[in-house]
Amino acid sequence: MKDIPVIYVRNLVKKFGSFTANDGLDFEVYEGEIFGFLGANGAGKTTALRILSGLSKPTSGIVRVAGFDAGNEAEQIKRNIGYMSQRFSLYEDLTVKENIMLFGGIYGLRKREITGKTADLLSRLSFEEYGDRLIASLPPGLKQKLAFSVAVLHDPKIVFLDEPTGGVDPLTRRQFWELIYESASRGITVFVTTHYMDEAEYCDRISIMSEGRIVALDTPENLKKQYNAVSIDEVFVKIARSPEKIV
Repeated sequence: MKDIPVIYVRNLVKKFGSFTANDGLDFEVYEGEIFGFLGANGAGKTTALRILSGLSKPTSGIVRVAGFDAGNEAEQIKRNIGYMSQRFSLYEDLTVKENIMLFGGIYGLRKREITGKTADLLSRLSFEEYGDRLIASLPPGLKQKLAFSVAVLHDPKIVFLDEPTGGVDPLTRRQFWELIYESASRGITVFVTTHYMDEAEYCDRISIMSEGRIVALDTPENLKKQYNAVSIDEVFVKIARSPEKIV
């Protein structure tokens, strides 16, 4: 992990009318870092994620992703990131190969690059026998692994993962995280939201949001020491129950 911020956020505010979804967020994420973005439903993390991935604009503040300004360079941001969510990642009515080719084209890869990357991806995942099968026919675990691999097909600077392991068994989740480690080792920054507190333990650093603000940000070990907790789940519960959450 290098000390080069690929995500730089200062005093990010996002309002919807009189409602403030993000209230003065400050953080950086570095090259090759696995950064966990945690918070209960309604905490504001989805709003921040949409801004960081170029899908929404901040009301105010400085937000730079992969060197581009989220306020007026959203299209450049989209070309330099990968994105995967639990709700949508692959087209179910297309085959494995067709999905890879489609997303390769969307990411701007040339036909020769797509052909080479398709063969490499299928080999790496031991998916050769699945190439011509419809996505809808695959087990959830295989879908998730393929979706992540497609999200980083174009070697983006950053990949955003929005609750990527929902609905899969613990063993598959652990295997999925091995793919994350491998990508981070190649310098890809991984920004992940999750409701599984055990997954947060795998991150280099994590932030915890509450009521639109970041109330904790550090390594898992340091947060457990700070809150005298044995797990990130316990840290999360202590923060949620604390009458004074801002640290």
